[in-house]
Order: sequence, then C-alpha cells, then structure tokens
Amino acid sequence: MTAKQAFVLVIDDHPEDIRSTIELLRAEGMRVNLATDARQGCQRAQALRPDLVLLDVRMPGADGFAACRILKADPQTQDIPVIFFSSASADGERLEGLHNGGVDYILKPCLPMEVLARVRIHLKLASRTAEAAAPREPDAPLPPDEVTLRTAMRFIQANLADLPELGEIAGKAGTHGKRLSAIFRERLGVTVFHWIREERLRRGRELLANSHLGMQDIADQVGFRSACNFTTAFRERVGMTPTAYRSRVQAGEGGAGD
Repeated sequence: MTAKQAFVLVIDDHPEDIRSTIELLRAEGMRVNLATDARQGCQRAQALRPDLVLLDVRMPGADGFAACRILKADPQTQDIPVIFFSSASADGERLEGLHNGGVDYILKPCLPMEVLARVRIHLKLASRTAEAAAPREPDAPLPPDEVTLRTAMRFIQANLADLPELGEIAGKAGTHGKRLSAIFRERLGVTVFHWIREERLRRGRELLANSHLGMQDIADQVGFRSACNFTTAFRERVGMTPTAYRSRVQAGEGGAGD
C-alpha cells in the first residue's frame, strides 16, 4: 500500500485543532474521513474499513480508549492500526493507549510532518503484515450488541484485579450501565456481576493449576478481597477447596478448566 492509496479515518471532537495535519495528509494523496465522536467514528470504521485511524483520546461521552476497544473487539476492524492523539503527556495515559491496542501515541500540539511520518510508517508495517498473512474470507459483520459485549468482556478480563463500578465498565465499552446489563442478559443469559464472578473463578482455577502462587496472591490477581473470600466462593462453585483442587489437578485427575 502506498501513501497515495491510503484511507485515513480521523476521530476527533475538535478537528480544527489538527486541520493543518489533515490538509497535509490530503496533500500527500491520502483520502481522509472525519468523525467527531467515538460512536460515529466506530460506525464509520466498521462501514468504510479505513487503512489507519487517527484517534483523539479525550472526547465527550465515550473516549478514545473506549473507541479503540470497540474496534479491536470487532473482527472487521481489529487489524486496523490506531494512532492516538492527546494533549495529555501522562505516562499512564500513553501506556493505557498502547495497552488497549494502539500502535502509536502522539502528543498535541503536534507537527504535521511528524504525524505524516508516523502514519507512513504504520501503513507500511500494516501492509507488510497483511501481505505475510494467509488469505482469508472477509469476516461477517457483527451485530452492534455483540461488539459491545466482546469489548466489555475483554476489559473485564484485563482488569479482574481492580474492576470499577458497572457504569464505568459500560463506559469503557462505549455504552451505559443499563444497556450493558441488558446485553449480558439477552446474549449470555446472566448478569454482568454473575459473569464477572464466573470469570474470576475461572481465572482462579487457571492460576491454581499453572502456578505456585499462594491463596492471597491468587485472590489479589482475580479481584477477591481476601484469601478467605476466594476460598469460600471457590468451594461453593467447584465443590472443593482451592487447595484440594490444586492437589487434584497436579495429580492429573482434572484439568484447569474443570
């Protein structure tokens, strides 16, 4: 893919702040489409399949991190490289952007030529990756609720040790608490809290089977307040204590997913 063939989607609630960058990309022969909020941006990415997304972090409603999670949860858009824009220079925010699937993080105000250089680099890397990958049939579009569900599930799995309240979890998936609760009930037949509990215990079984961590360390890793709470919940769900389960698995009588 050459720069002149590239299609870049810009998602920014204040595109006037990066107008010179947009003009430079267009002057270089790239097609540029603009969206001014996360929801609109995700819809356009799913419909138009850009080659790269330039994504602002701080936007009203769902922020750029939520938008990136949604894109990475959808098979149609998960391979599109995402470059974050932000006026915040905090290390934690830059790391969060990369952790959520971004390939780069550019601080505002930024030099248009620097943005152009980074866009070219990531377009070239994406093109090489696509050429090296085995051909595959295009993924069928996912229903929006399925994308939201997958986004929320991935966020929960990545943050089991310290999950926020339901409203914030929903915000990380680009929706609100009541809607997320309805999606879990409709598509999985359980509440968000039930699924979280099951996921914590599933991860606990994995750690018991595949590590030598003590009970308090495992409890901390999967989000229980204490080893006692973890042991009680585990025994109620699995029918034996964590210690007994570990002994059974190590003796070869059962797998980590039992």
